[in-house]
Amino acid sequence: MTRRLIAAAAVLVSAYVHLHLWLDGMRHLNVVGPAFMVNTVAGVVIAGLLVTWKSWVAPLLAAGFGLSTLGAFTIATTGLGLFGDHEKWQGPYVWVAAAAELVALVVGLSAVVSERRTTPQTAAATGRRAQPTAP
Repeated sequence: MTRRLIAAAAVLVSAYVHLHLWLDGMRHLNVVGPAFMVNTVAGVVIAGLLVTWKSWVAPLLAAGFGLSTLGAFTIATTGLGLFGDHEKWQGPYVWVAAAAELVALVVGLSAVVSERRTTPQTAAATGRRAQPTAP
């Protein structure tokens, strides 16, 4: 459960940063502005799933959230930019969000591996036939 709480905190930090930046003016950008709000809502939903839903899918969502958000920012810092938005690796919000997204990615994947290893496998999941039981 500790990994899930760490991943939930990381996802919430990233969501908060994106909400703050959206309120600070990013909302006026054509495609990136709505994406910041989607990121905020998705972060809150994923954090909620991490603490309430016991499936290994929740930490996988956290890892995907971290990877996609950090990946999008990295693309925005290249010469091409992202939907016309060009960013730089500057400012405290950039580094806080990047660190949070990296934590969400690493801890989320760690939780997936840990939880998949300890989850009992059913006959259907392993591809084995269920043994008939005696009457």
